[in-house]
Amino acid sequence: MKDNFSTQSAAYAQFRPTYPQELYDFLLSLVAEKNTAWDCATGNGQVARELANHFKQVFGTDISENQLKHAVQQDNISYLVEPSERSSFGDHVFDLITVAQAIHWFQFDAFYLEVKRTLKPGGIFAAIGYGIMQVDEKVDQVIDVLYEEILGEYWDKERVYIEEEYETIPFPFEEITTPDFAIKTTWNFDELIGYLNTWSSLQHYIKANGKNPLELVMPDLKTAWGADVKKEITFPVLLRVGK
Repeated sequence: MKDNFSTQSAAYAQFRPTYPQELYDFLLSLVAEKNTAWDCATGNGQVARELANHFKQVFGTDISENQLKHAVQQDNISYLVEPSERSSFGDHVFDLITVAQAIHWFQFDAFYLEVKRTLKPGGIFAAIGYGIMQVDEKVDQVIDVLYEEILGEYWDKERVYIEEEYETIPFPFEEITTPDFAIKTTWNFDELIGYLNTWSSLQHYIKANGKNPLELVMPDLKTAWGADVKKEITFPVLLRVGK
């Protein structure tokens, strides 16, 4: 798995969107027992924190020690620095395994072997993510220029799985039909900029060119956004669930 997020881990914890409660309610409705859960590539522990409200013990793993330094601390959450494809867990220990906005970075075959090894019989596996955000027509047009034209070559090849809404990732499980979910939040302009700065492609661009590509679209983005307003932001949730 690639580590694209250690350098901006504090911003990642602050600006990345959070999943809706309805998504968690759906996943919890599928789980027979709520003893142990594993959140793979847990990052700042956003999903682990929610699972900890329902499971006796939650484990969060990530290859980024820096990300885990910014993770939510809770008595029943244990964080480990290790790859999801080679965990230190025993066989058949988890009622639920989740991976949020990260499975596209994984070595699929190795990871799925690990999921099947560590999941209890009848346990649930969920690959969660979110697609490209939508604001309004004017803002979306500027962000599309940033995404496609300016940063196009700086996106890792794995990004295509998100663009294809996780429909093309291999999924060797008995699949469960899922409802449609969306992340809805309200941001001011600074929060939008904070989020855009967490894009891995933007960090690749800075590393290659020594400047922030947001400078190229900032005037158009400010005009499209308008003065001192908050806007509703929508991210479509990507979800594959199986057992």
